[in-house]
Amino acid sequence: MFERIRTIIAEELDVDKASIEPRSKLADDLGADSLDAVELIMAIEEEFDVEIDDNDATKIKTVQDIVDYLEKVSK
Repeated sequence: MFERIRTIIAEELDVDKASIEPRSKLADDLGADSLDAVELIMAIEEEFDVEIDDNDATKIKTVQDIVDYLEKVSK
C-alpha cells in the first residue's frame, strides 16, 4: 500500500519518489499547499475507491497518516 501511495504523491506533488518516506510531512517536507492536498486526497480516493471525510482529511499530515487511514477504512 505504501508504494501505491508513494507513487500517487510523487505524481501529484511532482517530487522524487525516493524522497517520500512514511514520516514525510506533506506540507513541510513535500511542499504540498492546500490545493495540492485537496488534489492528493481526490487521487487517493480514486485509486483506493474510498471517500475520505473532510474532517479526517484535515488530520492527515504525513504519508504514514494516509497509510493508517486507508488501513483503518479498508477493514
